[in-house]
Amino acid sequence: MPDLTLHLSETAHKTLINLVETSGETMQTVLDKAIENYRRYIFLVQANQAFAALRENEELWQEELAERGLWDQILADEEEE
Repeated sequence: MPDLTLHLSETAHKTLINLVETSGETMQTVLDKAIENYRRYIFLVQANQAFAALRENEELWQEELAERGLWDQILADEEEE
């Protein structure tokens, strides 16, 4: 993989060095983990926004609740078997 140059603010660079020293991990590992955590955060923010939009649409929300009820019944039936 080619080397890349990345420009960081002084504050971000100091924080990164502190994390490397504290964790004992490499700078690359700390950056990889930070990026993955941010990717997951963005995913959850978008999922929450989509869920909020679903809740605001009464017709779609009722369909969602009905489907959940069906799944609850299916799961309950499987437990009885």
